[in-house]
Amino acid sequence: MVEVTVHHDTVVFTVQGLHKVLAFTSQLTVPRSHIIGVRHDPTAAQRLHGLRAGGTSLPGLLKAGTFYLDHQASHKPTFIDVSNPKCLLVIDLRDEEYQQLIIEVDDPVAVEALLATNG
Repeated sequence: MVEVTVHHDTVVFTVQGLHKVLAFTSQLTVPRSHIIGVRHDPTAAQRLHGLRAGGTSLPGLLKAGTFYLDHQASHKPTFIDVSNPKCLLVIDLRDEEYQQLIIEVDDPVAVEALLATNG
């Protein structure tokens, strides 16, 4: 699970609990202007196949860390932290180390609205 907070023009993604260890990451910070799309998409969990570059993959249970996904044409990795697809949020980025963040959040609809607003 990831907690999302907005501080002025910066969005902080804080990986919670044991997932910090499993993902090899505790926090990601992204300028708000680098977020180009946000969507609640539980079906994205079905497209998380690819090369693990650092993290954990327990098929059917958990995927956490840095992955190069098979279906993406970009040479940039995706950060994933998902165990419950119903709470999955896909965040598209530009000018960042990661092409996308595919994360589980407590309330995907609220986080989607938070990140979609310009404020």
